Amino acid sequence: MTTGTVFLIGAGPGDPGLITVRGKSILQTADVIVYDRLAHPSLLQCARDDAEMIFVGKSSAHHAMLQPDINKVLVERALAGKQVARLKGGDPFVFGRGGEEAEFCRANNVQFVVVPGVTSAIAAPAYAGIPVTHRDAASSFAVITGHERDDKGEAGTRAAGVAEGRRNWANIANAADTLIFLMGVEALDDITARLQEHGRSPQTPVALVQWGTWPSQRVVTGTLATIVSLVKAAAITPPAVCVVGDVVNLREKLQWWDDGDVRPLFGKRILVTRAREQASSLADTLRLEGADPVVFPTIKIAPPVDITALANAVANVGKYRWIIFTSVNAVKPFAAELAANRLDARALASCKVAAIGPATADKLMQCLGIRADFVPTNAVAECLVDEWHDSDLGGSYILLPRAADARDVIPDRLKQMGAIVDVVSAYNTVAPESETDQVRDLLLGNKLDVLTFTASSTVHNFVAALQLTTNAELMKSVASPTIAAIGPVTAQTLREYGMNPNIVAPTHTIPGLIQALQEFFGTNHP
Repeated sequence: MTTGTVFLIGAGPGDPGLITVRGKSILQTADVIVYDRLAHPSLLQCARDDAEMIFVGKSSAHHAMLQPDINKVLVERALAGKQVARLKGGDPFVFGRGGEEAEFCRANNVQFVVVPGVTSAIAAPAYAGIPVTHRDAASSFAVITGHERDDKGEAGTRAAGVAEGRRNWANIANAADTLIFLMGVEALDDITARLQEHGRSPQTPVALVQWGTWPSQRVVTGTLATIVSLVKAAAITPPAVCVVGDVVNLREKLQWWDDGDVRPLFGKRILVTRAREQASSLADTLRLEGADPVVFPTIKIAPPVDITALANAVANVGKYRWIIFTSVNAVKPFAAELAANRLDARALASCKVAAIGPATADKLMQCLGIRADFVPTNAVAECLVDEWHDSDLGGSYILLPRAADARDVIPDRLKQMGAIVDVVSAYNTVAPESETDQVRDLLLGNKLDVLTFTASSTVHNFVAALQLTTNAELMKSVASPTIAAIGPVTAQTLREYGMNPNIVAPTHTIPGLIQALQEFFGTNHP
């Protein structure tokens, strides 16, 4: 059997966008993923469906698995021929114990590869608006562990006290202009005292950055003399990065990630109810705005029960005067059926094409290289038929590939104009088999700030999944978060269930929904 490889991958400081391209590509192909608690959960969605997932997270005084056991897991899986991704918060070689794991691999003749990551020592201060160097404030920085302990030999072969003896505080206090302590919250009292004892001024600026780069990031600033009491008052707990030096003063001018004026969605926990195939685009955009998306796909895009009608329509596509796409979800199966018939966009040369909105128009260009002839000003069925400019439809054939359960506004109105409308099922929207316990607990605990709905089907399936109509307590809790609908049709569906939307996006697209959320929280609810 060929021995596998252990990849020591830095997951970055938390923000999933900060993982390296190489690290992400390895996660997508690994047989086994061994991950820490500081790796963002969304990174695990990169994994293959059949990948083995092993959690080995550590927090202060609590280890899901001790380091020697982690080492053994890595080697055992690799010796079994597996490709092992060891996903570690930050950088594996910056207080990540990656060196110890690499040593154990080498001692057991297992190949390892190091994939560096963005260390929280630099990223957490950066997301707090604190550059670790600045020409006017600091020309050097040092990264120091906030504690050294032997854990009764668990950390290696050294004797108790040897590691702590390496920390020469007289040297550390003046080692660099900026001092960065990782894992130092619990030892903050001792750290500040030692630094002052060895020459640092009590007035030296200090910042604690908790959960740096996450939507839950919190920052407390003070001085060596005051920071301990300020941190206790703010109840700052690990993980947090401690920054000591004049660069801390720059936060007042450079704060950006956790600035509510600039990023009104920062820290907002937002439920995303889109289909899993589409949820990532909305969730990723929300993360870029500093929000904390909770993905709860209430619909699943599935093939139609019978594709005969779609297949027949595509085989005779030349007879249609118009083809109308009312969702991005219809474009891909239509394109696939064209390919199955050994056809391409040239088969549509005699047809005109309409798209319900810009996202669907973009999908047409992406999948078929076709530019839509007509896109209404608002992405709703009523707007499409109200703005329809081709009035001479008598006897003309129109193809409408769509969801099996879509509304009949468009075909009914076009038939009134004299058109012959073929409505064919291109896809189904079904309720996925998803875990609802997390969302139920978040709702009952009042821990969701916003519920977003991007189609009427997401509303129907949300209500069904949580059994809202039979659970009065849960239905009452739904009124606490802000409710946002992508457009008026979805908003009306919400109202039919007794949920009154606070936000209805004027532009019925995902960017329009994001903008509406920003305006709501930035203007109405700072």
